[in-house]
Amino acid sequence: MTAAPAWSDADRLAMARALALAERGLNTTDPNPRVGCVLLRDGEYVGEGWHERAGAAHAEVNALAAAGSRARGATAYVTLDPCNHHGRTPPCSLALIEAGVARVVSATGDSNPEAGGGLERLRAAGIQVDSGLMREAVRALNAGFLRRMSGGLPWVRVKLAMSLDGHTALANGASRWITGEAARADVQQFRARSSAVVTGIGTVLADDPRLDVRLPDTSRQPLRVVLDSALRTPPAARILGGGPDSQSGGQVLVIGCAHEPGREAALRERQAQVQILPGERLCLHAVLEQLAARGCNEVWVECGPRLAGAFISEGLFDELIVYVAPSLLGQGARPLLELPAITDMAQRWPLRFTDVRQVGDDLRLTAVRG
Repeated sequence: MTAAPAWSDADRLAMARALALAERGLNTTDPNPRVGCVLLRDGEYVGEGWHERAGAAHAEVNALAAAGSRARGATAYVTLDPCNHHGRTPPCSLALIEAGVARVVSATGDSNPEAGGGLERLRAAGIQVDSGLMREAVRALNAGFLRRMSGGLPWVRVKLAMSLDGHTALANGASRWITGEAARADVQQFRARSSAVVTGIGTVLADDPRLDVRLPDTSRQPLRVVLDSALRTPPAARILGGGPDSQSGGQVLVIGCAHEPGREAALRERQAQVQILPGERLCLHAVLEQLAARGCNEVWVECGPRLAGAFISEGLFDELIVYVAPSLLGQGARPLLELPAITDMAQRWPLRFTDVRQVGDDLRLTAVRG
């Protein structure tokens, strides 16, 4: 087994800078990964760059362009293995070789089978290659892309909001607003980084949400997806651009499992895409496969307790984002989730907390599958 490289302080600082650059593409790179690159020569940063959006230059190319001739003999720190294929842009491995870099440090591999082989190409060209620096942080930043490339499914976050006694709405359905303004703004950040926002027909009929991103300088709207077996989504729904706030833009996909020609035509007239999957009821695994096939890396599920419970009980989630308000709704209020009954503690759904923080007056709990 090859021993892990002995990372210097300069290595760690440079890769941390590359990771910070990669994070600038958090909301814009879909369906590509978020990648940053830094060039260090004789203790001086001579170039840096990040991948901004699909079709634009990759991080390495931007860093090399900034460095110019100073790239020769430099060390390139890149958060993902340099690609080795001709896609929308030429291979970054070849660009690094032609620029004359002496060493490449990579955080983690690119699980896209078409892009692999970059490190081997660099080694064959006589370039020193080291990998594994800050691997976990970079993999967390690109969890959705890596999951889609390796397993054919996106990274799924289920958003939940509840009172301190575990309820989401009053018995009559009233739920605005359980959480405060800061928590709702925080949700906007999660939507903005997501490839798709998924909801159910029950939420559309009950709340008529837009489910778009309303942040300043928003350059990309996620795909908004309605799971609607019988295509009951009203053509005048706000998610389709109905109502006085119809400027949201972005594509909408309605997924059903029954052909209803009249309803399909009405939805398409509202510029919605309609996809019919086989079966008497929607298969959530098939839904996620379809979203992955569309290039969706991260999926944000924002729906009612029944659909959220289905994602969880079927094991089709990776992360729960739970906002907890400092209030009590009392007996008879609606539950957070609808999950199957269990008769043994061994049947519990195991979770692991990864983050707890205060957002305004509320708490935000982050948990992943245990």
